[in-house]
Amino acid sequence: MEQSCRPVSFLASVTNESEARLCTSLGADIIDAKDPSAGALGALPGEVVRAIRAAVPAHLAVSATVGDPSDDAQAVARAISFTAGLGVDIVKVGFEPSARPLATLSRLRALSLGRVRLVAVLLADRGIDLGLVAPLQEAGFAGVMLDTSDKRLGALPDLVAGEMLADFVNCAHDAGLFAGLAGSLRAAHVPYLRTFAPDVLGFRGGLCRDGARVAAIDGAAVNAVREAIAAPQAGSAPCRALPGDAIARRQPESAL
Repeated sequence: MEQSCRPVSFLASVTNESEARLCTSLGADIIDAKDPSAGALGALPGEVVRAIRAAVPAHLAVSATVGDPSDDAQAVARAISFTAGLGVDIVKVGFEPSARPLATLSRLRALSLGRVRLVAVLLADRGIDLGLVAPLQEAGFAGVMLDTSDKRLGALPDLVAGEMLADFVNCAHDAGLFAGLAGSLRAAHVPYLRTFAPDVLGFRGGLCRDGARVAAIDGAAVNAVREAIAAPQAGSAPCRALPGDAIARRQPESAL
């Protein structure tokens, strides 16, 4: 008997409008504006983010990062407001246990961002605090992703045990958030990660020539990831990824 298949969306991190067009044409569901040379969550200049948004069809979601985690709640709030004003659909915000995340969340509750949705990014190699997930939902976040900071340490599955990956995804769904996994991922990681039922899988280095995240994106690598995500799991019916704008709005099925 066929099992149900949870849709998985393909997030592609890009550095410019040319990469955005390429990834869009090859089937990415969410285009993520990010500067990989400026850290795990490096922010691109505002004019570049605007150009990326303009290069992507309106029905596809565009996300943008605001920089690596900070304990300056006011600075984070300003960065979020600025980025939200660039026309993106999703603003990604990094958190780590040592950066006073609860104080920042308290400040963010006062923000009015209209249709723009917030997504938190937890950096696995800096400590995973699942106790932060419920406060994220209370602060109005739509989703939470697990990523890595130091890409030299390896891919997310090399750093985080399967039990913790499962706990992370389940914790997010229980809180009514969508769950994403990222961190030096390659197409070969997709079948394993899909067993944890994430809503989003995010890629940068795995889309680039020679796997170098600061190199240009390679179309063949994008195709390989797209095909891996689209492939039916053993015993499952093929499933179609949700568009990025729906991911930003949806309540995960397990939370309904």
